[in-house]
Amino acid sequence: MVVDDHPVVRDGLRGVLDAEPDMEVVGEAGHGAEALARVAAAAPDVVLMDLRMPVMGGVDAIRELRRAAPAVRVLVLTTFDTDRDVLPAVEAGATGYLLKDTPRDELLRAVRAAHRGEAVLSPAVAGRLMGQVRGVGRGGGTADALSAREMEVLRFVAAGSTNRETARALFISEATVKTHLLHVYAKLEVRDRASAVAAAYQRGLLRADQE
Repeated sequence: MVVDDHPVVRDGLRGVLDAEPDMEVVGEAGHGAEALARVAAAAPDVVLMDLRMPVMGGVDAIRELRRAAPAVRVLVLTTFDTDRDVLPAVEAGATGYLLKDTPRDELLRAVRAAHRGEAVLSPAVAGRLMGQVRGVGRGGGTADALSAREMEVLRFVAAGSTNRETARALFISEATVKTHLLHVYAKLEVRDRASAVAAAYQRGLLRADQE
């Protein structure tokens, strides 16, 4: 489903996505409330969501979608990369966050990755998240709460690695990677990969100087 208040943007995205043999645009909406009204009937796997829209913006829509249709992945696609846009969207439950100047091939890869539940962050957005931790301490002992192996898995997630790639790099099974991720989610009080990465940057578990 494509959610954007500009019809020409929706038309352009529909053309790009429908041209792919493994993708189909099953619905459109001009704002968040319209998306919520149509999501049950359209049954999308992934929602491409703009942020600043009339009636209901993207962040509120993402938050409601997480309650109403938790299996649906939301990939933000917007022109805005300010702190007041990025963090609320990720914290609301967005699986990924891209800017509208993202090249076509990268957008398609991101949609497929979001469908798999993988975190997708544009470089500019990742930079914003890293910038949030400048001058911020760890706080609350969260860093100590994560084991060394959990931190390793978290770093691979932040780098965009799949569970299979992480398992291969760490010489462990995919099932073990998933178990570590579940522990990370519980300790950081998040529900998915994108939120875990955002929380890790905010709390100082991941830093720019670790790249």
